[in-house]
Amino acid sequence: MKLSRRQFIRSTAATAVFAPNIIPSGAWANKPSERINLGFIGFGRMNSSHLNFFLGQADCRVASIAEVAKVRLDEAVKRVAGRYGEKHGCKSTVDFRDILNDKSVDAVVIGTPDHWHAMPAIMAADAKKDVYCEKPLTVTVRAALETLKASRRNNIVFQVGSQQRTEYGGKFRQAVECVRNGRIGEVKKVK
Repeated sequence: MKLSRRQFIRSTAATAVFAPNIIPSGAWANKPSERINLGFIGFGRMNSSHLNFFLGQADCRVASIAEVAKVRLDEAVKRVAGRYGEKHGCKSTVDFRDILNDKSVDAVVIGTPDHWHAMPAIMAADAKKDVYCEKPLTVTVRAALETLKASRRNNIVFQVGSQQRTEYGGKFRQAVECVRNGRIGEVKKVK
């Protein structure tokens, strides 16, 4: 049975009075084995937005950030520490390979400049890390094919960010289906 938040609060109100005395606070947290540890590679505008999203998710933890610009790296680390506290903050580095070599990192979020997507994506796949990469995947067909080969060779999950297609509750996909099914009539021109 799935409870709404309100039903959960009502049904557990009495427990809340006594539980703090008998149950350690960490017992309510996700088990470390159920949490995905993320490494962020690059911290520009897009990964800044992604960081906000992932910091709000209980099923993952931002474990590492790699950024060559010190001011951006410091800002990212500060935001993570603001969410997790200094004790449970994240590692920081200027070399993304440190993240790829970290066995505790399960997946990476790549938000480097466009011409720098392929190298960390291929290396992450070879390090058996799942990947979320900002668009464009690469700037050449050859690099895209190499990235695809690395992903398949290592059997990892790889997603390229396409906000209009993956967000907004599927509305973009529904709009495309309406057009394809002729619901707006024949499309004669697109500007």
